[in-house]
Amino acid sequence: MSDLPLRSQLAVALGRTAAKMSRMAGRGDGSVIGGKVGLRLDPELLTRLAKDRKLVLVSATNGKTTTTRLITSAMTPLGEVATNAFGANMPTGHVSALASAPTARYGVLECDEKYVPMVLRETGANVVALMNLSRDQMDRAAEIWLLAGKWRRALEASPQSHVIANCDDPLVTWGAATAKSVTWVAAGQHWREDSWCCPECGGPLDRQDTDEDSDWRCRQCHFSRPRPDWALRGDQITAPDGRTFPLTGLSLPGRANRSNALIALAVVAQFGVPPEQALPLLSQVTSVAGRYTTVEHEGRSIRLLLSKNPAGWLEAFDVLQPAPGPVALSINAQGPDGRDTSWLWDVDYRILRGRPVWVSGERRIDLAARLEAAEVSFTVVDDIDQAVMAVPPGHLDVIANYTAFQSIRTRYGRVV
Repeated sequence: MSDLPLRSQLAVALGRTAAKMSRMAGRGDGSVIGGKVGLRLDPELLTRLAKDRKLVLVSATNGKTTTTRLITSAMTPLGEVATNAFGANMPTGHVSALASAPTARYGVLECDEKYVPMVLRETGANVVALMNLSRDQMDRAAEIWLLAGKWRRALEASPQSHVIANCDDPLVTWGAATAKSVTWVAAGQHWREDSWCCPECGGPLDRQDTDEDSDWRCRQCHFSRPRPDWALRGDQITAPDGRTFPLTGLSLPGRANRSNALIALAVVAQFGVPPEQALPLLSQVTSVAGRYTTVEHEGRSIRLLLSKNPAGWLEAFDVLQPAPGPVALSINAQGPDGRDTSWLWDVDYRILRGRPVWVSGERRIDLAARLEAAEVSFTVVDDIDQAVMAVPPGHLDVIANYTAFQSIRTRYGRVV
């Protein structure tokens, strides 16, 4: 930090002060306001803080916060790692993360999909992990094909960056294809409704799935799934050298987190951390910014699940307690959520049939209309407390989108 220009040192110091004041006022962890103040005083602060570090950018529509935490845990044998562990994934959060760990030689930064080109240009990140792309906050983030196109141009202009890309997602594959160096990872694609057409020519994509593998290719042009270097088959990981490892010790539930873990292993291998050393470190991650956490309240065990788009709801359904376990759903439509709730009609809620379901949140009527169309029985409540107290003592799964999740998490005990 001492080799920063005086102006940059002042920007960091004032950013820390602003962050501390934000925390004292109960307005959050201060990472956004701290970075905002720093960048206002020194617009080149992110570039300066990234200099001489080995950086990883992690981007996806779903799972980037969790994967960032997994990668950070697996990289601990290398020394201190700077990271934005709680989801402040735009340049302001990146500045705060790097400024808070001035001596860390390594950094793992979750990056909003829209900001990948800008952050890559300013940091020259060594590794970029690209996991999935699906519709999310369309009123803010724009069409996902446009995002993938921006990734292509950014990676073409950054030949020093090595890319770890999920080759089971055609749109991610297309976005990563211009990179000079790519490690292809068969991490699975559970939500496919946004990738039935070839991003190269617009033709139909043919898919073939077996118990051992998946494949896809365009019917009209050369575009097809690359041969993977890393693969996940059930609970078994196959590394590039052909060795296999059981992925059975994860604390985080569900198939999506097995995919996230595979991406993490591929990333840390680039820095010399082998799977046999990384796997026990992945199992130490039990909660990510409150996701998957179970809190106790009045005899109820409330498990918190974050789902903010159709693909995320599919993954949340995958980890629900077996039917007829009760579920509470909460939907808002504030700025961080996206104002448009029409995406609710893309989620197949029929899986909730036969369960007690409670509906809350600012846009509970929108969600209720969708559940009624899916022939799911439900009860609308004005407040999440009403749903919690309506459930007999025992387990309750709560699925909420971003601002609803944060509100519920704060109410029942903010945990990391």
